[in-house]
Amino acid sequence: MKQHFRMMAAYNQWANEQVYGAAADLGEEDFGRDVGAFFKSMRGTLNHLLAADRIWLKRFTGLGDAPSALDAILHENLARLTTAREAEDRRIVEWIDGLEEKAFAGRFTYMTVTDMRTISQRLAPALTHLFNHQTHHRGQAHMILTVLRRPSINLDLIYFQRSEVGRNYA
Repeated sequence: MKQHFRMMAAYNQWANEQVYGAAADLGEEDFGRDVGAFFKSMRGTLNHLLAADRIWLKRFTGLGDAPSALDAILHENLARLTTAREAEDRRIVEWIDGLEEKAFAGRFTYMTVTDMRTISQRLAPALTHLFNHQTHHRGQAHMILTVLRRPSINLDLIYFQRSEVGRNYA
């Protein structure tokens, strides 16, 4: 199971690099343009993903900053958001690399952000959610690029597995 989650962490990092690379071609106005996505703009969507990852990593590890809202704007500026995203992706990869195989069957307990309930669940399904959530919102980022008439990007897992980095996991 650890090998699977190591692959997902590496894929997550790779896919985020693709999205951020495409977002770097947007001007400031388009980066913040409300195009009707769930978090309105590319700025809102990418900030949401960073906020959610920080919330989950704090739940998993007990360490790090975690915003108190899912729509928190942690960074208005794409350059600072990119730096923070890269650090968070390294943190995810390193944390999973450091886990023992048996940890994936273990449980953890946390407080929800939206309705302040205490939840206890196994780690593996929660990690599956973390990576699925990223994929979901990267799809929205792709839609934002399409609405803004920017080139499409290939984010499918199979493209990662066929990449130089991904071949180590395929």
